[in-house]
Amino acid sequence: MASNGSDDPPVGRTPLRATADNALKIVVVGGFGVGKTTLVGSVSEIRPLNTEEVMTRAGEGIDPAGSWGKRSTTVAFDFGRITLSERQVLYLFGAPGQERFWFLWDRLFSGALGAVVLVDTRRLEDSWYAIDRLEHHGTPFIVARNNFGEPGHTLEQVREALDLPPEVPLVDCDARDRESGKRVLIELVQHLAALAGAETPLTYEESTP
Repeated sequence: MASNGSDDPPVGRTPLRATADNALKIVVVGGFGVGKTTLVGSVSEIRPLNTEEVMTRAGEGIDPAGSWGKRSTTVAFDFGRITLSERQVLYLFGAPGQERFWFLWDRLFSGALGAVVLVDTRRLEDSWYAIDRLEHHGTPFIVARNNFGEPGHTLEQVREALDLPPEVPLVDCDARDRESGKRVLIELVQHLAALAGAETPLTYEESTP
């Protein structure tokens, strides 16, 4: 990375606020190809770190790519950052969706305050493992339906299909849209605040870039 000749951060990167003293770790999980990398990239205020690799013939029959036109895949995790307030920063970790990389999930869950389970209603069964692991770890989570076109089911039908308890928030989103992704994170942070008994729910500042 080229230096700009001063103590300022590299050009094009958002500096971490000097007042920030509270880092929150959030994990984005879900099945293969549901939009986890896209969600992290759309909301991150820094250029997201990702470990996407081009899919090759070696993955045929292992990674279910063909019918969705997916040509790359996350092989470790995605990482992004977003400022919630002057003193709170959110670190986002997107987990790989393929079954052969699920062994990484338990490590990614370590230290996480909460998670977003991203689901595609065309393949709801791909979300069951993520929900099961989060419940096993006792990690609070919300579920976000990533809409690929017009939804074919109501949110209540999705809740019933996933057997979600009423206290788990279920929201709609478009992982490609920054504002939509931010609303998902706001929902999760407020859910965590409510579970912690916080008097004032956490929100994004209006000045968030």
